[in-house]
Amino acid sequence: MSSNLDALYRRVIMDHYKKPRNRGILEDGSHTINMNNPTCGDRIQLTFKVEDGVVEDCRFEGEGCSISMSSASMMTQAIKGKKVEEALQMSKIFSDMMQGKEIDENIDLGDIEALHGVSKFPARIKCATLAWKAMEKGLNEGEKQ
Repeated sequence: MSSNLDALYRRVIMDHYKKPRNRGILEDGSHTINMNNPTCGDRIQLTFKVEDGVVEDCRFEGEGCSISMSSASMMTQAIKGKKVEEALQMSKIFSDMMQGKEIDENIDLGDIEALHGVSKFPARIKCATLAWKAMEKGLNEGEKQ
């Protein structure tokens, strides 16, 4: 990856960290999930509202490093308005990317692509995937209800 691209990705990550999107709690959220990463102290509370199989809204609260908080911001943006199946598929694609697997270049990941470099740092992968794991848990639990 070129140094210009690395710099751009760092700016995108820091922008989401300093100005997080969808930060807060949904008072009328149908699902609330709390998760933490005990190895580094990151924690997240994810609330979202699902109606007719679509993620209508999604918000997060929490504390953590720039990777975990920016990933949460990016994830909430990415899944809003998506069908539950699409959100779960995005999570699988993100997980594959974090494991260094090849992903279809035709898939538009938007800002999420900025986290691609995290896959080179195994200790940081849990930071990047925390919000995604919370979303998966919440959506899967919601499906069982």
